[in-house]
Amino acid sequence: MTQSFDSSRPDALMPRKTQRSLPIALLRAREAVMGHFRPILAAHDITEQQWRVIRVLAEYGQVDATEVVRRAFILAPSLTRIIRSLEERNLIAREKDADDGRRTLLTITPAGLAIIEDVSPESRQIYAQLEGHFGSQRLEQLLDMLDELAAFSGQ
Repeated sequence: MTQSFDSSRPDALMPRKTQRSLPIALLRAREAVMGHFRPILAAHDITEQQWRVIRVLAEYGQVDATEVVRRAFILAPSLTRIIRSLEERNLIAREKDADDGRRTLLTITPAGLAIIEDVSPESRQIYAQLEGHFGSQRLEQLLDMLDELAAFSGQ
């Protein structure tokens, strides 16, 4: 038997409607945006998580694995698998930090940079479509608001 909320309860006791729930709205927006990018990544045989890792390395150069976790928003246990896969495909290189053997340093390879270069024109087209639809000012405003939201600590 399924249960539902008692509709006679005051709205103050009910959760927000899913249509106006921020977490659900963010997930809907993510899926809408990623729906444009996934086919491009799939055509280059790269997952979303792998893409985020090589993007971080292309942007920041040699990066400690824990920093990649933070910048690419990937769970640490997942990164181990992703590193192995990217390294097997020669898209990244891994080495131990000479000063601290516990740290793993990651670097994008020329093959990894080639994927970035191959995907970039199609990625720029998607951004152009988004700017065409929303305007560059609104898109920048959205990105700024999302940055503010990500930094929100609830204080």
